Amino acid sequence: MTAMRASLGAAVRLAATSAPRWLAARIALAAAAAGVPVLAAWLMKTVLDRVVAPGAPVLVPVLLLALSGVAAVLVPELGRYADAELQRRIGLTARERLYAAVGRMGGLRAFENPRFHDRLSLAAEVGPTGPAEAVTSAIGVATGAATAAAFLAALLTINPWMLLVVLAAALPTLRAELRLSRHRAETLGELGRSTRREFFYAQLMTSVTAAKEVRLFGLAGLFGARMLGELRRIHAGHRRMERRELAVQCLQGVLGAAVAGAGLVWAADAARAGRLTVGDVSVFVAALAGVQAGVSAACAHLGRAHEALLLFEHYRFVTEAPPDLPAGEHPVAAVPPLRQGIEFDDVWFRYEDDLPWVLRGVSLTVPAGQAVALVGRNGAGKSSLVKLLCRFYDPTRGAIRWDGVDLRDLPLEELRRRLGVAFQDFMAYDLSAAENIGLGDLPRLGDRAAVTGAAGRAGAHEILTALPNGYDTLLTRVYLDAADRDDPETGVELSGGQWQRVALARALLREDSDLLILDEPSSGLDAEAEAEITDRLRVHRAGRTSLLISHRLNTVRDADLIVVLRDGAVAERGTHEDLVAAGGEYARLFARQAAGYRDALT
Repeated sequence: MTAMRASLGAAVRLAATSAPRWLAARIALAAAAAGVPVLAAWLMKTVLDRVVAPGAPVLVPVLLLALSGVAAVLVPELGRYADAELQRRIGLTARERLYAAVGRMGGLRAFENPRFHDRLSLAAEVGPTGPAEAVTSAIGVATGAATAAAFLAALLTINPWMLLVVLAAALPTLRAELRLSRHRAETLGELGRSTRREFFYAQLMTSVTAAKEVRLFGLAGLFGARMLGELRRIHAGHRRMERRELAVQCLQGVLGAAVAGAGLVWAADAARAGRLTVGDVSVFVAALAGVQAGVSAACAHLGRAHEALLLFEHYRFVTEAPPDLPAGEHPVAAVPPLRQGIEFDDVWFRYEDDLPWVLRGVSLTVPAGQAVALVGRNGAGKSSLVKLLCRFYDPTRGAIRWDGVDLRDLPLEELRRRLGVAFQDFMAYDLSAAENIGLGDLPRLGDRAAVTGAAGRAGAHEILTALPNGYDTLLTRVYLDAADRDDPETGVELSGGQWQRVALARALLREDSDLLILDEPSSGLDAEAEAEITDRLRVHRAGRTSLLISHRLNTVRDADLIVVLRDGAVAERGTHEDLVAAGGEYARLFARQAAGYRDALT
């Protein structure tokens, strides 16, 4: 209950911040919705009693009764409109806060944690609507309870025993609604994975990226069967939930009908015996129906509020999560320009405590103004070093220092602004060519000269100028506007090698970066293009601090220092000539690659 109260308080605060006037209006409309039926019942009693009383004036109560009828029609409609506006405004603020919280997560650990990712998916799915649903449902509970309480007062004056009967009949309904709401929330959580898997398989069968392999390997049947299997699990879960809902509604209907029937029998007998007037009977019937309707509405809204608050806890879990990259013990105000170099000091790292070590006591230095290359087999730890250097993670043990200052003590955003990085698993954005490059340095997003300059350094300028709309061509065939659907020049798909040049240009846009990190920058290029890019990068890297990662050793042989990683540890280090002369692992790898090229020529 403590968590429920905390979630309700958070939802109300969110509503008060997002739409204070609409919240106040909705509360006023709720009060009116609760009072109008009670007022109408007493006005009906007055009209009936005056009709049967000779000479009694009836015009004023009749007019008031008519006005209450108008109000009974208008108030619910205004309430629904206010609910919709509240949901839009609260949902907008909730979504803004959710994605702001996600953006504040500077690292990757949370995103690669399956449990957190499940909660994040639920938060994104129901979080924006949860607070609004909780608030409007809480208002609905208050409205139903107020209506029921007012009619209960009327019942109390006519037949106190009937009051007890109505309350006793409401308790099973309330208990069933609360259990049902908990079951709905649990079902959504349980079906979350199946929903995502069903979407995943559906996307595979409609994705342009996967289309070639799906057709070549005949995968449509397999993916279709798996999609339908997940869909059947989803339907089975919803079916179980709907059966419970049906049982609750039937229980509520039977109890309500039994209570109403018994009440009508008593009222008819009392009126025949002269203990009730015609007006009393009308008030009793209205009160009986009003109490049942109010209790039923309150129970239903309470169930929805309970479910919304249970799901809202996922949203709060994400938005209130502590920083995933804690601040250092000795924070500094700014990141100084790199003058000395970057030092890895006995760095150990693993992604989770129950997973094996990826890095084992790595110690090396990237001197300022020099190029250091990391080489090694797959899984040696090269990309993990890059992730640590970008501070997507912190070392489990040891430290990484920027001119002697621990990376954990540096302002995170400023540190990353000083890096130019081309990732091996780069992004291909469904945006224009200019924007795909400009994203590498947001302040220069609209600087066409800087964008074209970066494209030139990456060897992409000629490719992009040849596109139908040049740099303004969308690099996608996923149309963003239905009007563009039949225009062949709306967008284009680049080849893998062309995309790699665009991604490289994105990294090179930061000309003033202190450290350039190139992770397999030519892996998707043919031999001639690779040689061209290697030459271009050699010129660009001159005098710059750079970290190069490549399996193709001919592209890193000119580095000032080559570090060979094996099983997460430094196995060798030196220049190309030193390592070849040493006859170790680097020499074997280089000889094997060189032999492959010689064999290809013979």
